[in-house]
Amino acid sequence: MATKLRLQRRGRKGYPFYQIIVADSRAPRDGKYIERIGSYNPNTHPATITLDFDRALYWLQTGAQPTDTVRNILSGEGVLLKKHLLGGVARGAFDEAEAEARFEAWKNSRTQLVRKIMDRDDEQKRAEAKVRLDAEKEINRARVEALARKKAEEEAANAPAPAVEADGAAPADSAGTE
Repeated sequence: MATKLRLQRRGRKGYPFYQIIVADSRAPRDGKYIERIGSYNPNTHPATITLDFDRALYWLQTGAQPTDTVRNILSGEGVLLKKHLLGGVARGAFDEAEAEARFEAWKNSRTQLVRKIMDRDDEQKRAEAKVRLDAEKEINRARVEALARKKAEEEAANAPAPAVEADGAAPADSAGTE
């Protein structure tokens, strides 16, 4: 029986969630499967991947063929590297301790890379939030100034201002007596 490591779609319309499964290559995408070895949620940033590392490695070593997307997921998680290193141990290129040291070094560099990407994204979000806050403060300041000008104009229009003649004397009452 030809086995495949592939994704099985779950979730609702417009919000997919996938299970990483081992299935017969002739089985339908969402049909019967042999074993569920993980899950993949592309809706989060970064994508959330849970994987039973040992079972994925076992199935790769027994000849299961991953699909392209699952191959990328397994590569990112280090399963393909571990299989490659174990092949080197089997051929006698290096011992198991060396293979484990190489894998741990790769895993540490991968963890640092992911952390750096997440820190950069967080910093970018903070910078965007600061720009939005500064723009909002500027808009609010402009609104306050416009409101103050409008109030001053209304007060000036509503306040009776005594008229002053050119010679400095108060104007005579126009309805007054002579």
